[in-house]
Amino acid sequence: MGQQEKVATSLAGTVSEEISASLTAVDAELARRYPGDPGTRQPVHTVYVPGDVFAPGTLRSWGDQALAALDEHAPDAASFAAVLGIPEELAGPVHDRVRAKLEHEPVEDLRIDFEDGYGPRPDAEEDEAAARAARLVSEAYAHGTAAPYMGIRMKCMEAGVRDRGIRTTDVFLTGLMEAGGLPEGLVLTLPKVTYPEQVTAFVRLLEAFEKAHGLDAGRLGFEIQIETSQSILAADGTAAVARMIDAAQGRATGLHYGTFDYSACVGVSAAYQASDHPAADHAKAVMQVAAAGTGVRVSDGSTNVLPVGPTDRVHEAWRLHYGLTRRALARAYYQGWDMHPGHLPTRYAAVYAFYREGLEPAAARLAAYVAKAGGDVMDEPATAKALSGYLLRGIDCGALDTAEVARLTGLTRADLDAFASPRRGDLTVTAP
Repeated sequence: MGQQEKVATSLAGTVSEEISASLTAVDAELARRYPGDPGTRQPVHTVYVPGDVFAPGTLRSWGDQALAALDEHAPDAASFAAVLGIPEELAGPVHDRVRAKLEHEPVEDLRIDFEDGYGPRPDAEEDEAAARAARLVSEAYAHGTAAPYMGIRMKCMEAGVRDRGIRTTDVFLTGLMEAGGLPEGLVLTLPKVTYPEQVTAFVRLLEAFEKAHGLDAGRLGFEIQIETSQSILAADGTAAVARMIDAAQGRATGLHYGTFDYSACVGVSAAYQASDHPAADHAKAVMQVAAAGTGVRVSDGSTNVLPVGPTDRVHEAWRLHYGLTRRALARAYYQGWDMHPGHLPTRYAAVYAFYREGLEPAAARLAAYVAKAGGDVMDEPATAKALSGYLLRGIDCGALDTAEVARLTGLTRADLDAFASPRRGDLTVTAP
């Protein structure tokens, strides 16, 4: 034992107390604005179906069409991997998991569309479609045939369609309440948001609905769709999207990038409108920074190149979609839009390859972090958070199995949750 050091201080104890008191408001503001990830499942995609097209068999139909496309254009693991450039060692696991996904849960998030995909209709017709959508969604959850997340995209808060959007939202939500209540997986999407005041207005609408039905305040959340340049950069030079998150008063769950509306808004020619255009990258980077730490998740957009026609054309479209999805994942956009059943095979192939190729390195790194938790730790807690989040997202979408992650890390699902999200409470690691 060495000589014990004498510890001396110069400041009175009141200094620390005064500093803490001066930062109390900042502490509260940080906790309110930046609560961290909610720790819930994030779907890997959102599928949009027009309000007049959605039917009881829509989800199963999408899965069946996707399986038929695989059977016709890439009937086995080797041919599918060859089209997409998937490494040989991943070909079998990815192909098998993609087929299983399409058979059991082809769509993770479904939005019944009453905006661009539906268009202007007579009020009586849209009323009927909104009421029907509520009934079908309620029945799907009651019968166990629903997607994990389902809801509607109403018309926006611009003057020309505002009243119609409000009424459709009311009809749909009222129909759900009359059918037994709001499902846990309910999602609402507010499109073409340009000003934070439009978000505030939608919050008022949801508050009024909650009061009318005696629901808990804040029960209804919503996604904000970013489709205009003004939603990224306001006239005063500020990041409008950050102000929109604040205007949502804790109800915002996601920011969804609208590839084609946004591209057109900033003047990108139709032939170059894509999610990897520099204008798209800029918008999504601003969205990502604005949402970081708030618990609001960012979703990429879509491609309008459909995998239809002869096999060579389907393969070309598949390669494009696969590449865009992998690109988005590398940039931490873990969700996107899919516009056609033929996009499902490549959505899941890209997602599954992303998680399976990184499984062993991520698991080994996290296990090493846990093993050194009481000693000389190279990685930081933020790294453990990122590694756990990666593994959890892989488990949630079906790319990874809980058992194989536990075998490689020595951690339970609860351990991973605690590392990944501060909202889960204090971390208790059960690994040896």
